[in-house]
Amino acid sequence: MHHLARSARALVIASVLVAATAPARSDQTDMTARNETIVREAFDNWRAGGNVFAELLAPDIKWTIHGSGPVAGTYVGVEDFVERAAAPLTSRLATPIVPEVHGIWASGDTVIVRFDGSATTTSGAPYTNQFAWIFRMNDDRVTEAEAFLDLAAYQAVVDNAPRAD
Repeated sequence: MHHLARSARALVIASVLVAATAPARSDQTDMTARNETIVREAFDNWRAGGNVFAELLAPDIKWTIHGSGPVAGTYVGVEDFVERAAAPLTSRLATPIVPEVHGIWASGDTVIVRFDGSATTTSGAPYTNQFAWIFRMNDDRVTEAEAFLDLAAYQAVVDNAPRAD
């Protein structure tokens, strides 16, 4: 009988633990789905001509571009990122970058986007690059981002294409 009571007690404790974690799993699943949807819709809007940065980035974002080269580093705030990392490239493009998303994966507050981007430079040459962005989301905005891309392709446009007027 003592063995049966111990087994029953263990079953009750296990049931309580499962019940206590069920809402957390549900909340995590909801957060994952919400964050993936926000990013997917922002990329769909970008492809249609919208501004992905305006839609996604928190004003105080911390954006890190990995690799080596003049643009690699960490930027704090949207203005810093746009001014020092995005504008040197976009000012040398005659057309906006159009993303082709290959995959979006989300888990909780983290969303990873793998995409190619293409545009035409001010000199008429094509610009193509491959990207992987890792986002940390909070309150429907990206608060931290890590970017992986071909920095040589980025720098070739910045160094060789004239700035748009």
